[in-house]
Amino acid sequence: MIAQIEGKLVGLDEDSALVQTGAVCYELMLPGYAVMQLGGRIGQPVTFCTFEYYEGTLGGGNLIPRMVGFLSRAERDFFAIYTTVKGMGIKKGLKSLALPIDRIAAAIETGDEKLLATLPGIGKKMAQMTVAELGGKLKTYALDTGQTQSRSAFSVFQTEALEILIAWGEKRAEAMELIELTCRKHPDIKTAEELVPLVYRVKQGVEA
Repeated sequence: MIAQIEGKLVGLDEDSALVQTGAVCYELMLPGYAVMQLGGRIGQPVTFCTFEYYEGTLGGGNLIPRMVGFLSRAERDFFAIYTTVKGMGIKKGLKSLALPIDRIAAAIETGDEKLLATLPGIGKKMAQMTVAELGGKLKTYALDTGQTQSRSAFSVFQTEALEILIAWGEKRAEAMELIELTCRKHPDIKTAEELVPLVYRVKQGVEA
C-alpha cells in the first residue's frame, strides 16, 4: 500500500488533486478542507499521507482502485475512525469534511450537532449518530474550540455558501476566491443567505 506521496501539485479540482512524482502522475481524492488549503499552490511541492481502496462491488467485476490523500498522518488516522459511523462511507466522509478536521473533532467531542449538521451530506440524523458513536474517541484530534475557530479557512456560513455555489455549478476553487473577495468587500455578512447573492453580483461585475 502507498502510504505517502511527495511531488508537485499539477492539478486541483473540487474533490481531487493531481500530483506529479517523476514520470508518474497520481490522482488523489481529497476532503474539502484540503482543497481549500491547497488553493494557489499549483506547481509547488506537496506531501500527502494516503490510503488506497477499491470502489465498487466485488461481485460486479468492475472494482476501481482509488487513492485518498490527507495533509497529515493524524488527519488520515482521524478519517479511519470517522468513517466507522454507520452509513458514513469514504465518499460521504470526504465530502463532509468541509472544515478542518480539528474543528470537526472538537464539535463531535462537545456534542455540537448543529455545526455537524451543516457539513455537506450530514444532516441532523447523521450528526446525532456521529456524536453518539464517536463522542469521547476523538480528543487526540480536537483542539480547543476557540483555537479551531481561528484556524478554520472558512467560517460555518462561508462553508454553507461554498457548498451552495458548488451545487449550482461553480468550481470549488473559483467559488472560494469569490467568497473571499465578497467577504472582504462586505465584512458584516454573517449568513450564507446574504453571502450567495452578493457573490453573484461580484462575479457579474455589478460591484467593483
